[in-house]
Amino acid sequence: MGTLNQVELQNLRHFIGEQENAYCKFTHYADTAVDPQIKQILNKAAQDCLNSKQKLISFLG
Repeated sequence: MGTLNQVELQNLRHFIGEQENAYCKFTHYADTAVDPQIKQILNKAAQDCLNSKQKLISFLG
């Protein structure tokens, strides 16, 4: 992959931040959920956000 320009780098950082924010929210919601099915769905969503964040970070290196 080629070198990222400033705009692409800023966008990438923004997307990483959004994934981190969503991960934190889904994790919090899962921790407070009572229904086991809802808890499972929220934990899956949190894991998906974490995976996306790690994939985006891989573009930086």
